[in-house]
Amino acid sequence: MARVPYLRREDADDSQKPLYDRLEAERKVPTANIFLALANAPAQLDAFLTYANSLRAADLSPRLRELAILTVGHATRSAYEVAHHRSHGLKAGLTEEQLAAVADFESSDLFDETEKAVMRLAEESTLRVDVSEKTWRAAAAFLTDKQMVELSLSIAWYNSGVRIMGLLNIDLEENYPNPFPNPFPQS
Repeated sequence: MARVPYLRREDADDSQKPLYDRLEAERKVPTANIFLALANAPAQLDAFLTYANSLRAADLSPRLRELAILTVGHATRSAYEVAHHRSHGLKAGLTEEQLAAVADFESSDLFDETEKAVMRLAEESTLRVDVSEKTWRAAAAFLTDKQMVELSLSIAWYNSGVRIMGLLNIDLEENYPNPFPNPFPQS
């Protein structure tokens, strides 16, 4: 159960209605739990959406961005992140087989050198924060400096997202299958 209430349009005062209009125009309907939780801090949610939209409008290919995001989700075992970004990955051209192979991308022949380099960067940054020069250079061999900065911002952004979801204990909506059922034994 979430640690803060999910605030819906009917819970908002008139000054907050434009934020819900924005959410419904820019995101999936019904509104995802992460956004309903963040609505407790409307100014920050508005800025959160603006920043996320800037990443989606970047030069970095949507396919590489989604592979990085899904890698962050798998590395952190964020069921919410992985479940929500499956559809984005499919829209960006990933196959169901590739989505199933993200967790074991290093041993998979479903990803090319560029994709593996991006996923390796995302995984190393997520698990270790600092990345090795070798890992950086492997990805940079395929991307421009601008794309590398955009990739870095995307990886960092989605790392913050999974941590927000974990801190606030955001519930995965019923219409999303949990990619990590029973990840932790009950004690």
